[in-house]
Amino acid sequence: MLAEYIRLQEDKERKKHWKKWGPYLTERQWGTVREDYSPDGAAWENVTHDDARSKAYRWGEEGIGGISDHKQKLCLAWAFWNGKDPFLKERLFGLTGNQGNHGEDVKEIYYYLDSSPTHSYMKMLYKYPQAEFPYQKLIDENKKAGKLQTEYELIDTGIFDEDRYFDIFIEYAKEDAEDIYAMVTIYNRGPEKAKLWAMPTIWFRKTWFTGHEPFMPKISKINDNTVKAFNPKSGNYIFSFCSNDNLVFCDNETNRERLYGIPNERKFTKDGVNDFIIHGDQSKLNPKNLGTKAAAIYELEIPAGGMHQIKVRMQHQMEDQPLKACHEKIEIRKKEADEFYETIQNRVTDQDHKMIQRQAFAGLMWSKQFYYYDVNRWLEGDPGRYVPHPQRKKGRNQHWRHLQNYDIISMPDKWEYPWYAAWDLAFHCIPIARIDPEFAKNQLLLLLNEWYMHPNGQIPAYEWNFSDVNPPVHAYAVQRVYQIDKKLNGGKGDQEFLERAMHKLMLNFTWWVNRKDSEGNNIFEGGFLGLDNISLFDRNHAQYYQGKLEQADGTSWMAMFSLNMLRIALDLCEFNKVYQFSATKFLEHFLYIAGAMNEMSSEHISLWDDEDSFFYDVFHVEGKDPKKLKVRSIVGLIPLFAVEPIREDLFDNLPEFKKRLDFFLQEKPKLAALVSSWIQPGYDKRRLFSLLRGHRMKNVLRRMLDSTEFLSEFGIRSLSKYHEKNPYTMKINGDTLSIKYTPGESDTRMFGGNSNWRGPIWFPINYLIIESLKKFDFYYGGDFSIEYPTGSGNFLTIDIIAKELSMRCMKIFTKDEKGNRPVFNGSKKFQEDPHFRDYILFYEYFHGDNGRGLGASHQTGWTALVAEMIHKYYKPSSITEDARTSTLFRS
Repeated sequence: MLAEYIRLQEDKERKKHWKKWGPYLTERQWGTVREDYSPDGAAWENVTHDDARSKAYRWGEEGIGGISDHKQKLCLAWAFWNGKDPFLKERLFGLTGNQGNHGEDVKEIYYYLDSSPTHSYMKMLYKYPQAEFPYQKLIDENKKAGKLQTEYELIDTGIFDEDRYFDIFIEYAKEDAEDIYAMVTIYNRGPEKAKLWAMPTIWFRKTWFTGHEPFMPKISKINDNTVKAFNPKSGNYIFSFCSNDNLVFCDNETNRERLYGIPNERKFTKDGVNDFIIHGDQSKLNPKNLGTKAAAIYELEIPAGGMHQIKVRMQHQMEDQPLKACHEKIEIRKKEADEFYETIQNRVTDQDHKMIQRQAFAGLMWSKQFYYYDVNRWLEGDPGRYVPHPQRKKGRNQHWRHLQNYDIISMPDKWEYPWYAAWDLAFHCIPIARIDPEFAKNQLLLLLNEWYMHPNGQIPAYEWNFSDVNPPVHAYAVQRVYQIDKKLNGGKGDQEFLERAMHKLMLNFTWWVNRKDSEGNNIFEGGFLGLDNISLFDRNHAQYYQGKLEQADGTSWMAMFSLNMLRIALDLCEFNKVYQFSATKFLEHFLYIAGAMNEMSSEHISLWDDEDSFFYDVFHVEGKDPKKLKVRSIVGLIPLFAVEPIREDLFDNLPEFKKRLDFFLQEKPKLAALVSSWIQPGYDKRRLFSLLRGHRMKNVLRRMLDSTEFLSEFGIRSLSKYHEKNPYTMKINGDTLSIKYTPGESDTRMFGGNSNWRGPIWFPINYLIIESLKKFDFYYGGDFSIEYPTGSGNFLTIDIIAKELSMRCMKIFTKDEKGNRPVFNGSKKFQEDPHFRDYILFYEYFHGDNGRGLGASHQTGWTALVAEMIHKYYKPSSITEDARTSTLFRS
């Protein structure tokens, strides 16, 4: 076995805790809900970026390129100073949700370049300007910009002109689980020599005031190049530095005098290192070389084109020449990471695709974060400490007092979204399962634990509002990760994982049925469903317009949920046939939901529109006829996701399920014919359950594959381009509401500034479309084709369509014939500079017409699904190699 697989196995079997240390610091703890103790819930303003250097946090820690243990008791990160900034660069800067013209927005340039699953090797790059960092200019320019203007970025300030910046590469290599080498390699890319202060910084998270730990840990100096960090629970950690100018010590304590104008509890505060470097003020440094925070200070002058390295080692025991083998160990671990990923990418032949996929995996690994949030304690305050304002108990997350999070969690983006989001996490786990299935499975189970899931069965959405409703994709992710893991294990499925998940998912399914189908007619409301401004109005508050919204997407997600649970139940029948009765339950749920969508409910209201051949939401106002909201959006494509092909031989040993299935389909033949292809066997003796068959499916696909509507050169748009010239407008209770195709940044503040589902391309939706098409192809086996373009005489099989859509999504990041990547559209520096062009940013969403990256710039959460698309793209299939580059499919 390769070295990394051995480490993964040792960690799984708990022989050695290889994942105890990792990149678990967030990139922004300031401005988070957890640190907000204001009465009005104004989290962005309660702890600001300017406050952060002086504020000791309650719930977590932040840093640049940092690592910590899995409980974040002890942290190591890097601080820098170019000699011109007003304070140290200890954390990443960005605009708050209220400052940005499109919401929160990190204003730094950094990349995650590599990481093995056990973090035995990690590498990232931070680009630090040599001129004074333009903090105020970034705030002012974005303040002046309106909603219709693009965001003003750090690259736009001109600060990287003439290459006057430092490339700072941060690498880690594990000699053992708790023996870690760290090395920073700093390049001066500029035309002249330049000064830089670099400070590897060690500190303890402040836990000694919470009532959990009455003792105080300490960091102390051993000699000029060594410090000891001691905690009674974890013992000694020895940090060895290469020769340096100075070791300084202070405490991880709030500077109350600076922030609040009241006396400090402790003399040596958190900002002591900052004040010493910037102002020469030693008053906050402990002359006894003792504290809970310490830094080694390196004052460097690097010549033009030159390079300097700083090395650190963390271990439990001291040894002679602890850094002697640093270079060698880093090279060994890098080689082992290369060997590991070579096994993952053994079918990928394009080198650009390999690089994109590996950086996507790196982003997933670097975006793990220690997340701590005890809602009851947050609402009530810590014993003997500041008592929060009583208004808080009536505010945010008041109904989630049971929730206690204290785990390493996969984050969407550790700056813009340094908190977990339920449906994001489900998608993260799919590509993660390719490299670390144990972590993927544990992440999915995490949100189903009773200290996460609400007693009523709801899965927490995200910290700004745990009660919000994300699409129910958790069961899909569970089933998908189970299948990936099963294949990696030679056909042996993880029964315990699937059973644990199944039992909790049944509670969540029941919550959906009880809470989101208010009239019991199998048509679901759902509300928000993570699609932000996809509708004319905030779907969480349809009652504002004295109405009720029946949602095509909400209902389709539930049909998909039903089929996912059906499939999980059938998979569990391999171990215990009693699950066939659960399979029966979810089969009938699916059929009734499908019937309700297709005008078979008692009210004879259909979400399908025969005139447009598309699915729409239906808005009900008391005393008036229901009205279809004829907005052509992905809401009408989501019915594609409710599809499941099932092999006949799966039922040979499930007599009760087969008996009930036959009875149901015989008693309700109209329903059976409309929503399933059970009677007619398909390819490889498969049977099909789907919301879409034949005529309706072809109509939906024709519209989806129309370049004047949904089809872009870079995937499927979230709103039809038809609405660019034909905005949909509707008058409700005196308000005139309108929605139009907006391919770039949002022009509305609904659900925040950087939410836009009115035109851009989003990876999770494109991924589900592609996977659903593949499921249809499993049934039809090449016998189902679509004429494209209409009237052309060219017919494409579903498999070729899925391959082509994958290629279009991958093309966002891939170099074109001119060597440009669409993701960097409009940025010459990013496209052409050799120190930029091959570093990938995985944005939150992408421009519907040109593929430019938009929104959060490090969303190697669900945008890392491109790694899974690349994997599947190179997977052998029944179609010919030429079909991968089909020229039949043109937009």
